[in-house]
Amino acid sequence: MSETVLLKIDPVRPDGCSISYAAALLKNGALIAFPTETVYGLGANLKKRRAMAALVRVKKRSKGKEFTVHVASKKAPAEMGCRMTVEAAALVKKFWPGPLTIVLKSRAGKKIGFRMPANAIALGLIKAVGVPIVAPSANLSGNKPPTSAKEVLGELSGKIDLVLDGGRTKVGIESTVVDLTASPPKVLREGAITKREILRICRR
Repeated sequence: MSETVLLKIDPVRPDGCSISYAAALLKNGALIAFPTETVYGLGANLKKRRAMAALVRVKKRSKGKEFTVHVASKKAPAEMGCRMTVEAAALVKKFWPGPLTIVLKSRAGKKIGFRMPANAIALGLIKAVGVPIVAPSANLSGNKPPTSAKEVLGELSGKIDLVLDGGRTKVGIESTVVDLTASPPKVLREGAITKREILRICRR
């Protein structure tokens, strides 16, 4: 792969041309790092087999480990064939967009994680791509998730196509992950939202 392109972008009012450029690359199979409110994610088109294979290879991630789908609408999980439980609807209402990943079950019985980031760049990019994208943290698996474009390039320069530099992320730690296919719901990873906050909403 050629040198990774670094593109600075306003985190509050992202330039439409830059978003469209990045979205076109992502849709066609490129790997693109972009900021969320938690950490920088490494985006890939879920529908492109070669993009997903490249994502696994670049991150040195264990094969078979599922990726979270990043969405720009609270309706997206249902539109992708997943059942929204009462607890899921309550959590989405309270915390989306925000640092919460929910795991739901599809009609086919497959578990799928979803997250709607609270970041103008991320949401603009997801909307512009128009296809399901995944975006694990933009680092080698097992390493500390990056909170700046500089940290992304420190590990992945020359291995990915583009980094959208929207400055340092606000939260700095990963999202909380909740499995809503379990009864009662199970917190798989406590991140920016505490387990106590999650369970309080689920018990209402």
